[in-house]
Amino acid sequence: MCGIFGVFGHREAAKLAYFGLYALQHRGQESAGIAVSNGREIREHKGMGLVAEVFDEETLVQLKGHIAVGHVRYSTTGASALKNAQPFCVTHSKHTYGIAHNGNLTNSRELRERLEAQGSIFQTTIDSEIILHLLAKVASRGIEEALTIVMETIEGAYSCLLLTEDKLIAFRDPHGFRPLCLGILNGGYVVASETCALDLIQAQYLRDIRPGEIVIIGKDGLQSIQAIPPSPRQARCIFEFIYFARPDSNVFGENVYLIRRSLGERLAEEARFDCDFVMPFPDSGNYAAVGYARASGLPFEMGVIRNHYVGRTFIQPSQSMRDFSVRVKLNPVKEIIRGQRVLVVDDSIVRGTTSRTRVRAIREAGASKIYMVISCPPIRFPCYFGIDFPSRGELIAARHQVEEIQRYLDLDGLHYLSLEGMLAACRAEDGSFCTACFTGQYPIEIRTDLSKNILERHP
Repeated sequence: MCGIFGVFGHREAAKLAYFGLYALQHRGQESAGIAVSNGREIREHKGMGLVAEVFDEETLVQLKGHIAVGHVRYSTTGASALKNAQPFCVTHSKHTYGIAHNGNLTNSRELRERLEAQGSIFQTTIDSEIILHLLAKVASRGIEEALTIVMETIEGAYSCLLLTEDKLIAFRDPHGFRPLCLGILNGGYVVASETCALDLIQAQYLRDIRPGEIVIIGKDGLQSIQAIPPSPRQARCIFEFIYFARPDSNVFGENVYLIRRSLGERLAEEARFDCDFVMPFPDSGNYAAVGYARASGLPFEMGVIRNHYVGRTFIQPSQSMRDFSVRVKLNPVKEIIRGQRVLVVDDSIVRGTTSRTRVRAIREAGASKIYMVISCPPIRFPCYFGIDFPSRGELIAARHQVEEIQRYLDLDGLHYLSLEGMLAACRAEDGSFCTACFTGQYPIEIRTDLSKNILERHP
């Protein structure tokens, strides 16, 4: 669920990329990187940690150029290690390419095995490197045709930025799984995962990169190629609205804050408990809690206070780190909670361990009753498109009924938003969103065999 950011046509492209990545930090906290071109050569700097830890003024000054691509990562394919940090840069036939990828390729294992059998040597364990290996095999055909061939070969979710010595290129999978938007700034162009990154540098939003589209930005301006027809079944990730995107962003044409508030209002229509006030688990539950309070007429309180110097618990790479972050991250306000019947609003329950720790803290703070409402349906199936739901065995709702989850969390009542309620709140009733983590109905086949071979199909 990484964040990507690109700049073309600004003399301080690296600094703009730094600020863009800062705005997208919520999408990944394991590593950060920026690659910059001055029109002749590409330089890069990457490191493990947050954007502000990886870069300083001295580092950014060394990254001179008017084209830049940046990336913040949390790992879904490939280990959390420096070698897997992006942008990933390679040199082939005297040309250098740097790629930043948000998403997951569903046929990566098969493609990697075939490429290795044909002699390719991989430097990383990320699926993004596969894209560059495929590109190198057909690069002599020109970037437009070569990328089109690559997009016909790879499957799954990919919103990508590709940096060459003189171009910034954006391309997106035909299902439109992951967001990617285009903006302008002082005659140059900016591409980002979310509009909040455009807002920070005061760039003007133009439009989203279309599913199946390649946008090539060079000295002669912007060129758009519809490399692959958009899939008849669009599959925009609905979890962007529920959890991942920043609330001040517009994603898939909708404002995230308003969508989350609407999710809370739908929850209030579906479930009412006899309680004294509504409170969120901050920050992801804040906006649905606002909606629930508005629709129910119940008072809204911040019953727990978040330490904002702790990262997002969901995307911490190990369970031990998640448990520690939960304890450090949220602290109950005992004077508000003691003796009260509390309704907690949260965005999701994935493994259940984080929620259990939080509920226990509220119970210890003296709450007489604790009810919880969740602004999405139970997550019962793994995601193969870039969200860290790796197996059904780790998903509590895949193994337990709602009543069992309620007992495990030590709640007096628990309600998940219905699928119909979620779709209505997200204005997603047209079937253009991926809801596979709730339904198990995947928009594309999750294959285990390789039916596409770039060398056989494009000799």
